[in-house]
Amino acid sequence: MSEAASETSRPAPIGVSERIESIDVLRGVAVLGILALNIQSYAMPGSAYINPTAYGDLSGVNYWIWYSVHLLGDLKFWGIFSMLFGSGVLILTARCEATGRSAASIHFRRTSWLLIFGLLHAHLLWYGDILYAYGMCGLIIYFFRKRSPAFLIGLGMLLLLVATAISIGFGTLVASDEGADLKAELRQSWNPAPEKIQEELDTYRGNWPGQMKHRSPTAFFFETVLFLFSFGWRSAGLMLVGMALFKLGVLTAARSKAFYATCVALALFVALPIIAFGVHQNEGSGWALEYSFYFGPIYNFWASILVSLGWIGLVMLVCKTPALRPFTRPFAAAGRMALTCYLLQSLIATTIFYGHGLGQFGNLQRWQQMLVVLGIWILLLVFAPWWLRRFRYGPFEWLWRSLTYMKRQEIRIESPN
Repeated sequence: MSEAASETSRPAPIGVSERIESIDVLRGVAVLGILALNIQSYAMPGSAYINPTAYGDLSGVNYWIWYSVHLLGDLKFWGIFSMLFGSGVLILTARCEATGRSAASIHFRRTSWLLIFGLLHAHLLWYGDILYAYGMCGLIIYFFRKRSPAFLIGLGMLLLLVATAISIGFGTLVASDEGADLKAELRQSWNPAPEKIQEELDTYRGNWPGQMKHRSPTAFFFETVLFLFSFGWRSAGLMLVGMALFKLGVLTAARSKAFYATCVALALFVALPIIAFGVHQNEGSGWALEYSFYFGPIYNFWASILVSLGWIGLVMLVCKTPALRPFTRPFAAAGRMALTCYLLQSLIATTIFYGHGLGQFGNLQRWQQMLVVLGIWILLLVFAPWWLRRFRYGPFEWLWRSLTYMKRQEIRIESPN
């Protein structure tokens, strides 16, 4: 084989003309939507994310904002992201294998760098990072990429069942006499004492080095305990489901409008009532640790998958409507720059809320937080198209690709339009 032919067959990043627009739009919706959830963690003590009664006002408009975000967003955009990560593995490996080369080196290098980005993001900026979990799961799901959709869905559901079984097991232990010590320890996370809340407020209203004493241990807990007992199982399970959905044409707008309309209907009339019932059960228990920490979330854990499919159905219906293409373009641009947008969300939000910036941590109510979310959404939907008229990739996408392919990628577009 000549040197020129060898260079041609070498795996390279996907070009603009090869991109699947429906996946870009869906990824853009997911990366923006997930901010509506994460803003609680940026803006308030961590316990308020899992227990909305732990901090801040939860009445009136603040309650309805929390309730709406919980119904439509909590676990849903994370689920979509996980599914898209699984589909991305298929797209990448298929392109590599089409050149006659092994996809393994590219995939594992790409995934390892994502894992490193996640560690840096979590320990240096915001402990709620999800990139590390995706990197870890990505090292495993690669080996299932060629299995049938039925197998992938079945295995994915099995992994989700494992996560549920772990939750029920711990919940049963906490509710028993034998779990008294564990319950006392967990209560500090579920409903911290006022002095613990104040300590966290002071920490994140302080300078960047001082924040490390809370951020880094919390990130380590997420990367170990929560990953092993919760995050990892759910993320890997939904990645496998995402592989199946890609193979079935669900994520590429290849199915009928009736199919996607059915996905939306299942979300609206089956899944959302189940999640609402779960909230009712939590409220009926008084958000008690013994119930709401382990048993209460199960309704949303499973029904959120149908809501994720409902979001997918809605986005695919929009993508199948040519008249709406001008509306989808900014979301597609955000999707092409999803890693950059995700990290920019953290950079902007921590600058607003942490002490090295404006120091508003713990000061804004939920309705005010949503104004921040709206502002960041507008900024990213303007910034992403502007950037991509001038450059081939987002800045972090460019770095990720250059490291993955061990070659500096050309980033600038010669003649921006």
